[in-house]
Amino acid sequence: MADHDSNSNSLVDNQAPNPNGNSASENERHALIDSLARQVRESLSLASRHKFWETQPVGQFKDLGDSSLPEGPIEPPTPLSEVKQEPYNLPNLYEWITCDMESAEMCTEVYNLLSNNYVEDDDNMFRFNYSKEYLHWALRPPGHYKSWHIGVRVKSSKKLVAFITGVPARIRVRDSIVQKAEINFLCVHKKLRSKRLAPVMIKEVTRRVHLENIWQAAYTAGVVLPTPISSCQLWHRSLNPKKLIDVGFSRLGARMTMSRTIKLYKLPESPVTPGFRKMELHDVPAVTRLLRNYLLQFIVAPDLDENDVEHWLLPKEDVVDSFVVESPETHEVTDFCSFYTLPSSILAHPNHSILKAAYSYYNVSTKTPLLQLMNDALIVAKQKDYDVFNALDVMQNDSFLKELKFGEGDGKLHYYLYNYRLKHVLRPSQLGLVLL
Repeated sequence: MADHDSNSNSLVDNQAPNPNGNSASENERHALIDSLARQVRESLSLASRHKFWETQPVGQFKDLGDSSLPEGPIEPPTPLSEVKQEPYNLPNLYEWITCDMESAEMCTEVYNLLSNNYVEDDDNMFRFNYSKEYLHWALRPPGHYKSWHIGVRVKSSKKLVAFITGVPARIRVRDSIVQKAEINFLCVHKKLRSKRLAPVMIKEVTRRVHLENIWQAAYTAGVVLPTPISSCQLWHRSLNPKKLIDVGFSRLGARMTMSRTIKLYKLPESPVTPGFRKMELHDVPAVTRLLRNYLLQFIVAPDLDENDVEHWLLPKEDVVDSFVVESPETHEVTDFCSFYTLPSSILAHPNHSILKAAYSYYNVSTKTPLLQLMNDALIVAKQKDYDVFNALDVMQNDSFLKELKFGEGDGKLHYYLYNYRLKHVLRPSQLGLVLL
């Protein structure tokens, strides 16, 4: 997951009907392309953009709207014997290491690097604070490759100063199943930001992914790069409004008092849906069936089997929480909801040091209305002392955000595919994928 750039505007799939039933006109299409090109000029200097991303097999802005280009891989696989066997060169004082995330000592080093140097908000008030348990979960799914957990350290002091990771996954794009890497946690120590380490780190993780005969990747960023497959909006639901206002995460609304605000966001003491309970190991087959069936309606979605569901969705304390609705009559599992935990450090506040945030993950409603299911998710998050519940407007999330008192955040999260072209930019509601 990456930071959110507040200057970005959402894009829509030009083939899709707009809300009043007309298909997007040629003028709208050109306006979208112009708007996207303008965002890029704003968010990156042209020189650095040309140097790196325009050399990569990613959708290019000049091709937007060109429906003659085929959907699918941009470049064919290279014979493995032709993949570069040696790591890319680093500046002289630095060396590559493979980070063993099963080692407590290495986990601590990675945790310290990320907690001091990873994504901050635009005002430098909050910084993502990934727990060691979260890193374990995020980086060791079924079939993971240790060689894809890459560090850079100073040769003399052995200090870890940069990090990037990949994990393998399967994604479905329309009817095609694609083996891919999910790239995450690109982090360079603040003092080394001028060293241009990020491009060589991206090239190195790409090289290691290619060595496993995988040629596609997915990633997200808060800035606009060539070229998003979709641009999603982050929404926030206050659970502890007093704390959120105290630390500057949110503001007291016009003509609102603190007591009225607290009352506005108050939730019931416990979930209201009969049969709502924590997911257990024996629920994995039922949850897998529910999820696989549900995700078929989206153009881009993960291709999950029972091993994936067990790893990603079986509850882990302070990492991921999942709940099912089991019919009291038939004992059939009919609905499912989940969220993962990603706290942020609160920088320079006298009374608070951690903001406990839940992020909506995968939710499936077949019998319980989605609005009711997600309200129960908010209730259990509040019971567990979360301060805020976040959700992107992907999948069917848009149907409950306003009604459940989520407020629109000031950032976008842009989704990207590497070496895979989609003919049209997707609306968030056509995207069935949540990347950590």
